[in-house]
Amino acid sequence: MGNHQLTSLIKMANQIAANNTHIGNETEEATMVANHLRKFWARSMKQQITDYLIEGGEELSPIAKKAVAEL
Repeated sequence: MGNHQLTSLIKMANQIAANNTHIGNETEEATMVANHLRKFWARSMKQQITDYLIEGGEELSPIAKKAVAEL
């Protein structure tokens, strides 16, 4: 995957996280996002976003970071 694809994955992860902020509990929200990523993202997508988090993940929102860490 190229840099554009990583940018898209970051954007999608942040959007999914933003759409799950209604719960009010950051841990539960992160778990919901992680479950979504497990269910709908390809293994290669999950690997790339996980690698990005390991490298710092600076563009991921706090909830997206927690979710990716759960993967």
